Amino acid sequence: MKLDEIKQGISGFWDSVAEGWQHMRQSASTALTGFRPGSNTNMPLRTQVDDAFFIPSGTWSMLGADLFEDEGKVVVRLEVPGMDKNDLDIEMQDGALIVHGEKRFEQENTDGRYRVLQCAYGSFRRVVPLPVAVIADKAQASYRNGVLRIELPKAELEKPRKTTIRVD
Repeated sequence: MKLDEIKQGISGFWDSVAEGWQHMRQSASTALTGFRPGSNTNMPLRTQVDDAFFIPSGTWSMLGADLFEDEGKVVVRLEVPGMDKNDLDIEMQDGALIVHGEKRFEQENTDGRYRVLQCAYGSFRRVVPLPVAVIADKAQASYRNGVLRIELPKAELEKPRKTTIRVD
């Protein structure tokens, strides 16, 4: 192998890593969501967990979302696993869909210690900006298998009218 081929191989590898990192950073910038202990979160005490990274006062998690748009509607699918649908609140504000919730920790019923806690628990707020105006009053939501699906009908914008102006 020649030195130029090695340089090209390293350069191609570095470009691939940089592109992957850029994609992950852009995706995570909106999906990364803070969780803070709420009134009913039921988190274990710090002394009950061996995980050095466990912080009972809050943590972060990715709440990934898909946004689909066709001629008549916008559909948002948000991954919120391990929750009950009654623990989710959905609202519209300033052209964005806002999902609030609280994911509760469930203690094991046996004696023992938690070695690792990597799931996020607590209250969260996830904002999904919408690309078009929607009719919030006609939105429909469902929750199945850890995925919240919200269908929002588009607001009809007034179509431009053709007006002929006579020249005198």
